[in-house]
Amino acid sequence: MLTEVGDDVDREAGREVPAVFGSDLLRLLFTCCHPSLARDAQVALTARLVCGLTTAETARLLLVQEATVAARVTRAKKKIAAAGVPFRVPTGAELPDRLDTVLSVVHLLLTAAHTAPVGEDVVREDLLLRARELTGALAGLMPDEPEVLAVHALVLLTWARRRARQGPDGRLLLLAEQDRSLWDGDVVAEADRLVRRALRARPPGRFALQAAIAACHATAPDYAGTDWEELLGLYDRLLHVWPTPVVALNRAVALAEVDGARAALTAVDESGVPDTYPYGHAVRAHLLRELGRTAEARREYDRAAALTGNAHERMFLLARRDALPG
Repeated sequence: MLTEVGDDVDREAGREVPAVFGSDLLRLLFTCCHPSLARDAQVALTARLVCGLTTAETARLLLVQEATVAARVTRAKKKIAAAGVPFRVPTGAELPDRLDTVLSVVHLLLTAAHTAPVGEDVVREDLLLRARELTGALAGLMPDEPEVLAVHALVLLTWARRRARQGPDGRLLLLAEQDRSLWDGDVVAEADRLVRRALRARPPGRFALQAAIAACHATAPDYAGTDWEELLGLYDRLLHVWPTPVVALNRAVALAEVDGARAALTAVDESGVPDTYPYGHAVRAHLLRELGRTAEARREYDRAAALTGNAHERMFLLARRDALPG
């Protein structure tokens, strides 16, 4: 089964999500996340075979070379075959050992679905549907696991807001520009209930905190009514349990709304975000723009546009650059 799905994805260049559904989907997911594989191999294999991401998309998401992803996938498939890894969903005590990797991979899939890492799409609805199916199945398997509920809530919130991401002309819209009447209020409410259940765990995990941040945005009456102090506090807690450069970068965006662009720019400089990460340059460009440092902002927009693989993001960044004074 694993080899057949892998071959199908390779033949289709990864643009088609594998035709695996229901219990087979969960079995494939947990097989790819078997503990006999290294963590980076688990992530690469699942992204390719379960999520249907191309090698290029996976590499861009993981910030590594395509050849590195291809080699990880090949080695992982060979190891699974040689070790005779069973094609099944683990039970009992085996589940927790694989859960963090499984949720990390689904979150990676959600990231790719939210904004396609390469190509002409903004939202990849095929990947978003796959993420919704996966998290729904996981929630059915582990209905009382807070982090499972949290990732499912994240997927639902992304689904609920997908239609407002672009304007009528196809232009990518900032959160402040989006028409919130296009958001699916029923789905937002369902996700918010899941977030509240996930937050009952003490202390809340990293996915529960991410879901709480997304829910804080989604339940605000409008952009001006967003509780930025609450968001900054959530980011502080998330950075404590998951100290990554990307979290630090996102925290800086919230910090800008609370303490201003100058404090946020310092936070970005101290975040450790890789120079190859386009969103780091995009955030710096926005903050420099706010501070009136136009020439520096222009250079950062150019760097961000050169690094993104998404056509709509590139057009958005270049339009922001061209709108700078002078």
